[in-house]
Amino acid sequence: MNTLLRKGLKINHLRLAAALLTEGKLTDAAHTLGIAQPAASRLASEIEAIINAPFYQREGRGIALTAEGRALAIRADRILNEIGDAGREIDELRRGLTGTVALGAVTGPAIDLVLPVVRHARIDMPDAQIEIEVATSDHLRDMVIDRRLDFAIGRLPDDSTASQFDYTPIGPEPMNIIARRDHPLMRAKTPISIESLLRYDWVMPPSGAILRQTVERALRVFGRALPLRVLNTSSFLLTLAAVGQSNAIAPIASAVAQIFSADGQIQTLDTELELAVDEFGILTRAGAHLPPT
Repeated sequence: MNTLLRKGLKINHLRLAAALLTEGKLTDAAHTLGIAQPAASRLASEIEAIINAPFYQREGRGIALTAEGRALAIRADRILNEIGDAGREIDELRRGLTGTVALGAVTGPAIDLVLPVVRHARIDMPDAQIEIEVATSDHLRDMVIDRRLDFAIGRLPDDSTASQFDYTPIGPEPMNIIARRDHPLMRAKTPISIESLLRYDWVMPPSGAILRQTVERALRVFGRALPLRVLNTSSFLLTLAAVGQSNAIAPIASAVAQIFSADGQIQTLDTELELAVDEFGILTRAGAHLPPT
């Protein structure tokens, strides 16, 4: 243990030493601390006994710290500031104003829900560190279970692993079919028929992906299947590039479609095909407590 602590150095000693850095009189330091002058004199005497050296010396109508006293006072000021910072940090952590939160979301909700919340959080909680993972629901679920994410916005599994999660439903994820601005379908009568859509190449996620399953299920309602000409990719950027540079069309989350249609290069199509991916919600580990942030 530190020698000074072993000799009885306490917070009150540090407070007096720090106060004397800025106050030229013992009575003024006592007033700053909210104690009587005799109590301040007693603390000063205790400090001298602890450091085994004079703490201050008389100088005119005031006092001046000795070299030993000043060395203690400078560090006392630092220590008290650190303690104050620790108190503020603990309070901010308790109220969720700082700290780190790791969250994940599927693409549509990441743009539609997460980004607006993060934008406000950067203003209200500038010291909070936010990590965002955008991926498929199955990948996000694995990350939640492995504690790499505090929570995720995705879909609850439909098997026995669902019991590993607490789930708060939000709603279905609407989808749109997109095409380039000057695509021939832009001149077609609306709503665009299924037959017209199937005349063109489609860009789709790989077989088994929930978005693809949603499209296949919607087409079956009309007694149709996907066209033979399908570019299969899990890359969102490749999907946008293919749509922007060819006559291919693609289904994507409505929230994403709205953002990329803002510049006019990519447009949504008004079609007979109504698409909405199954309900998504907030997933946490069963019984886990979310961080306050």
